[in-house]
Amino acid sequence: MISLGCAKNLVDAEIMLGSVRAQGMEITPHAEEADVLVINTCAFIDSAKEESIEAILEAHEQRGLTKRPNQKLIVSGCMSQRFARELRAQLPEVDAFIGLDQVSELGAIVRRVVRQETVPGENFVTKGPTYIPDWDTPRFRLTPAHSAYVKIAEGCNHPCSFCVIPQMRGRHRSRPPGSILAEVRGLVAEGVGEINLISQDTTYYGMDLWEQKAGPRQPVDSARGLTLSALLRELEKIDGEFWVRLLYTHPAHWSDELIETIAQCGKVARYVDMPLQHIDEAMLGRMRRETSREHIENLIVRLRAGIPGLALRTTFIVGFPGETEAEFESLLGFIERVRFERLGIFKYSQEEGSRAAKMPGQIPASVKNARYRRAMTLQQKIARELAAAQVGRELRLLVDQPLIARTEADAPEVDCRVLLQEAAPVGEFVRRTIRGARGYDLLA
Repeated sequence: MISLGCAKNLVDAEIMLGSVRAQGMEITPHAEEADVLVINTCAFIDSAKEESIEAILEAHEQRGLTKRPNQKLIVSGCMSQRFARELRAQLPEVDAFIGLDQVSELGAIVRRVVRQETVPGENFVTKGPTYIPDWDTPRFRLTPAHSAYVKIAEGCNHPCSFCVIPQMRGRHRSRPPGSILAEVRGLVAEGVGEINLISQDTTYYGMDLWEQKAGPRQPVDSARGLTLSALLRELEKIDGEFWVRLLYTHPAHWSDELIETIAQCGKVARYVDMPLQHIDEAMLGRMRRETSREHIENLIVRLRAGIPGLALRTTFIVGFPGETEAEFESLLGFIERVRFERLGIFKYSQEEGSRAAKMPGQIPASVKNARYRRAMTLQQKIARELAAAQVGRELRLLVDQPLIARTEADAPEVDCRVLLQEAAPVGEFVRRTIRGARGYDLLA
């Protein structure tokens, strides 16, 4: 399997491979040994779709060079979910397409494809995904042994004008808290030291469950125990040394209760991933972000005051349709003033089927590129200054490789590293003194 895209897609890949193993099949990292190749695609932005198409064509080309002429090719993931019908016509090389509701059924589908019980290019995709994993869903983890992603919800209810994720992944649906707790207990028992909670909007967790539990004759407030705050407090009670990391939170759903919970829970990392996308009021309106500049600025003040030592991670989009130079300058001023510990910039991608794709004032690529460079140059300066301020401090680190670790402020894959002078045991927590910085990374 080749899995592309985000951590949510990676969990889907793990479930698919778990399904394959449950059917008694073996997984191999070597394509030339495989009876079946699976490309788990991403379709979030144009570059992701291009990467997915390239991976499919490359896999087809490679199987022509192997000694397995009957090797099958299956395409899964977001691009398959959204474009299966079109892809079937454009990519006759593919033996089957599966969607997001079929991730736990891959093993059975593989068996049918290998036995040639399907037609070439068979489309198993169903519209409007509703699937969500459970604690005992078979999984084959693709992350290091000491770090895992736990999907607490699936789908999204937000109407962001630049995004088509709700069209691909369906409405927001939260997992029952008991299912999540059972999964985390099992992972911690296996020695996992980092639990990364993920969904399209982590802070929306439980809101749909309130409504289901309350029902038409019962006040919704009576079901408010089903919240992210309540989930974090239950995770805190699990025995073992580990930290819990919150990824993909939306600024519209933060509460004082959640801020207080994070501050009081020692196992919850002082790290908040909160994609803001922009700060200019007019831009937030055009993006349909369901929040305002005033709300965001007040929330950041509350977060930093309420959670001492917090590292804030965010992302912004530059070159969104109609973005003026003044609106971009407003964003730069905000970045300079707030000084986010971690920050990424996306150049706007005109997504087919999104509201923004049809908006007037599409920005030329040259302008997007220039704005991207200016924003990242500013953040590099801020990052160097923040890194220099860490020198002399003793920090708790999670060791990824004998000479590479991460701080509480660093999520896997996307954030910075700590380069160790002396080797440490992989998967363990250690305390080391920061002696310097190199680019974005710290030296200890």
